[in-house]
Amino acid sequence: MLKTILSFVFLVLLIVDAPAVFAADVKGSSDHQLLSRFPGAEIRNYLRKNYDAAVLPAGIIKDKKAPGQLLELEGKVTRIAYRIPGEHSALEVLRNYEKALQQGGFETLFACHGPETCGPDMMPFISLEGRVRPTAFGDAVFGSSSERVLLTRRSDEAGEVHVFLHVVDDASNNRTYLYQEIVEGAQLELDQIKVLQADELQQSLERQGYVTVPGIYFDSAKAEIKPESDTALSEMAKLLSSHQDLKVYVVGHTDNQGSLDANLTLSQSRAQAVVQALHTSYGVKAENLLAKGVASFSPVASNADEKGRARNRRVELVVQ
Repeated sequence: MLKTILSFVFLVLLIVDAPAVFAADVKGSSDHQLLSRFPGAEIRNYLRKNYDAAVLPAGIIKDKKAPGQLLELEGKVTRIAYRIPGEHSALEVLRNYEKALQQGGFETLFACHGPETCGPDMMPFISLEGRVRPTAFGDAVFGSSSERVLLTRRSDEAGEVHVFLHVVDDASNNRTYLYQEIVEGAQLELDQIKVLQADELQQSLERQGYVTVPGIYFDSAKAEIKPESDTALSEMAKLLSSHQDLKVYVVGHTDNQGSLDANLTLSQSRAQAVVQALHTSYGVKAENLLAKGVASFSPVASNADEKGRARNRRVELVVQ
């Protein structure tokens, strides 16, 4: 049995020259450069963030509302959901990755198998939005006695990397699912966005009739303005307060992820939140502001990658 299990190890190699891309994979996805895929696996869902938070279970989860030992990380986060032919069990898949990670210098921080060692609420916890696996991430259905979890870490001169794996058999559909999350320590670039001063906003409005206002921040899929937006809001208020006759549309834009109806609602809500903040917190006349949400109808970059989508998520002032 062990010989059979380890027969695939050489195919799960660490430090791949280039991520593999297969025709059956979802568009825009690829293997992480650190780990190649298990033979026959297909990518069912994929998400990569240059810098984000990740919460990984580092111990038994008996209650998803009070999960206990968690590893809270920040860095470059890659989440991949694979579907593997059912003749390969969760145990076989995990043993291959486990061996490859050991050979690559990773140490095991936590490992478990089934509800007895993982905890009865390990799977409900993993499925919580904002935790390990986003809600409805891929078509995997987790929650089985066959589930296996592995959390590993490597720290060297190149930095710290955590690899989290969750594998489960889906016998009814003759499939095995692997959820993989890799968190790489990364330095956050805090000077990527320059807040435009009031006079710079004015110059753009005079020159082209609109201006993109950097420095307005929202959490993903939410319309509450984050506190770090205060500097940008203050400069907008200075402009509008010094030009009492200036009337503008506050226009919210989104990327094309999710449904159009949801993005129209979100962009309108965000634009309205900016209008409300300018009026109530900075005293800008309400009659000079009109919120408009246009979702992804007016992109300034391609939505094919995260860099372009980040540019498309923006707030603009447009002269009425």
